[in-house]
Amino acid sequence: MSPDVDDLLSRRAIAAELSRGISSNVIYAAIERVIAAKSLKGAVLDYGAGVGDLTRRLVELNCFAAVWGADIMPKPEGPGGVTWIRQDLNEPLQGHDGEFDVVIAAEVIEHLENPRFTVRELFRLLRPGGTVIVTTPNNESWRSLVALLVRGHYAAFGETAYPAHITPLLRKDLARIFQETGLRAPEFFFTDSGGIPGKPGITWQEVSYGWLRGLRFSDNLLAVATRPGESAAIR
Repeated sequence: MSPDVDDLLSRRAIAAELSRGISSNVIYAAIERVIAAKSLKGAVLDYGAGVGDLTRRLVELNCFAAVWGADIMPKPEGPGGVTWIRQDLNEPLQGHDGEFDVVIAAEVIEHLENPRFTVRELFRLLRPGGTVIVTTPNNESWRSLVALLVRGHYAAFGETAYPAHITPLLRKDLARIFQETGLRAPEFFFTDSGGIPGKPGITWQEVSYGWLRGLRFSDNLLAVATRPGESAAIR
């Protein structure tokens, strides 16, 4: 392996470690709401599973016949029954074409170098009729738009987030990429948890008693789409 490739892999591993391999419980809860609302089942892949926090929750839901995780980070301890693929997700995940009924990429796409490649991978890994759930920072929230105007970058893409967060995306970007790839047009959902500009530790929901929700008042969004075809998912 050439020194240049070694250096690239090292930088990617460092970026993964900086992310700590976790997302927030708010994001995980939003994913679980989508899983319940759409009665998702079958084989699920936690794509970019990090330290396995979401993977464990997927096992505990007891609605999936098989739970897999994939990440550049090593397989975490527990729970049992999870199949782990250790790999740099900037590269193709070989040998699993059409293997999964559900693929979840929770706070992953903004860490990767080519979002179109990433969504092509998600499409390839899905069975016909399968569902993909992609979550990412919501760059159209008031907090993120104010940061862009004042600081010249989206809220989740400042110096403290780099080099973990490298690829900001808007809803229009995600819709275009999904449809270019062959997925159906995505539905967008929001975590309904978002920090106030300048004071991210205080949420819009706290000051409005839960009234302020949706696009402008959520720090993260979910894009949910299906691969055309008939699903054969079983419990």
